[in-house]
Amino acid sequence: MIHNTYLTGILIATFFSWASWFVVIYKLSPFSQRTLSLSLFYSSLFIALAGTFALIFYFLRVWANKKEIYNVHLNTSLRQGVLLSIMIIVGLAFQRLRVLTWWDGILLLAIVLLVEFYFHNRD
Repeated sequence: MIHNTYLTGILIATFFSWASWFVVIYKLSPFSQRTLSLSLFYSSLFIALAGTFALIFYFLRVWANKKEIYNVHLNTSLRQGVLLSIMIIVGLAFQRLRVLTWWDGILLLAIVLLVEFYFHNRD
């Protein structure tokens, strides 16, 4: 039952990172402390999204496969959650710099898909 410990840890970290993201949005001004507020915004959002996507993908995998190999599902779901979160954070950073276009979004998606295909074929 070690996967329950990992799931609980991911759930707690996700909850606290969502809470910290809301605190950053409501309490920090991006105009007074630009570097600190942007770094806290992106890092807390990254952890929150990665945890949320990992939990969603894990429960979808367990529900769809109905197998007892929970550790493999957890590792794969965490990797996919992190990759999707990286794609979203990079897209938000591009949008903040005003350089995001539709083909940049497609290239980001293609990079994430290629990395995922690499890991999928390696397993």
